Amino acid sequence: MNLRRSLDGIGRGLFVTGQLATRDILGEEAFHRMISHERRRTERSHKPFLLMLLDMGDVMSADNGTISLRKILNVLPLVTRETDVVGWYKNDLVVGAMLTEIDLEEKKHIQNTMLARVSSALQDNLSVEQFNQLSISFHWFPEEWQQVLSRRPNAPVLYPDLVKRDQARKLFRILKRAMDIFGSLVALILASPIFALVALAIKLTSRGPILFKQQRAGQYGVPFALLKFRSMHSDNNNNSHKEYVWKLISGVAEKKPCNGNGQGVYKLTSDPRITSVGAFLRKSSLDELPQFINVLKGEMSLVGPRPPIDYELEKYDLWHRRRVMEAKPGITGLWQVNGRNRLAFDEMVRLDLMYARSWSPWLDLKILLRTPRAVVEGAH
Repeated sequence: MNLRRSLDGIGRGLFVTGQLATRDILGEEAFHRMISHERRRTERSHKPFLLMLLDMGDVMSADNGTISLRKILNVLPLVTRETDVVGWYKNDLVVGAMLTEIDLEEKKHIQNTMLARVSSALQDNLSVEQFNQLSISFHWFPEEWQQVLSRRPNAPVLYPDLVKRDQARKLFRILKRAMDIFGSLVALILASPIFALVALAIKLTSRGPILFKQQRAGQYGVPFALLKFRSMHSDNNNNSHKEYVWKLISGVAEKKPCNGNGQGVYKLTSDPRITSVGAFLRKSSLDELPQFINVLKGEMSLVGPRPPIDYELEKYDLWHRRRVMEAKPGITGLWQVNGRNRLAFDEMVRLDLMYARSWSPWLDLKILLRTPRAVVEGAH
């Protein structure tokens, strides 16, 4: 049924009679599971869904705040379809309603209609003071990536299950951060002579800065400046790389010959933008050393998915985006030690998602111990 007709057909007389809702109201855990389930269904159908949250703010600690939220829960099933989901986004704090299977061209109309319908219904059921305390917010999945990248989110509203998973791993997260700080400090101290030699080689052989900074997307799309030793000529054009990456993500890129081994790799191997010193730095992965600074700052981890460039995100399929949301980016990761650039893009993403679901300090340690061998094998 068309959502517009469905919304328009809801009986307004229910509010006059004061009839209460009979539909089940989900608890917080069940509601979060439904949001996660709907995200995955949207990844397949590409039909967006709308999450509407209603928050009474500071009055929630008082009895009238709880009473107000209960009234809201009674009203929401009356202004939504039977197929929509209503429940506690945060138990006794924030109420939510999830509208599913929405046509793209109706997004603006649906949001405006719901805001007007809900506001009208609640004004009939809440006092003026209670209604003025109410905050109504709308969250669409999928979000536009440019909107995600243009702001630093306070919390990933559409990913409450991931937040809860991180909270359950609190001890592991503390251990992981401790490993990141210790490992990056040791690496920066031990590699300081190499830093000096690489910096000198770059400065003597090409014009431009020693370090290359590039905006990347961190976890939950938070942008940060990734650091590398500059391996390219300054003022180069990235169109060739962008075109190849887009083909790689779309699954139509061809493998490029590498070191005459006949296997080939999914990367540009004859790139005129790369300097002679830069070619050695990339082959040996020495160009990645400055990223230990990113790790020390907390923008990256020693182990995690590689952080994508903005124009990579533009071509991501919806399910690809989970690699950005589910784990902090890292210098090395599961796919780097399981085939490196010989893997197709979808295989890389699946390994990143497998890591995000099962990571632990012990898995990180195993990956770190396997990384030097993977670097050596990749250089030959």
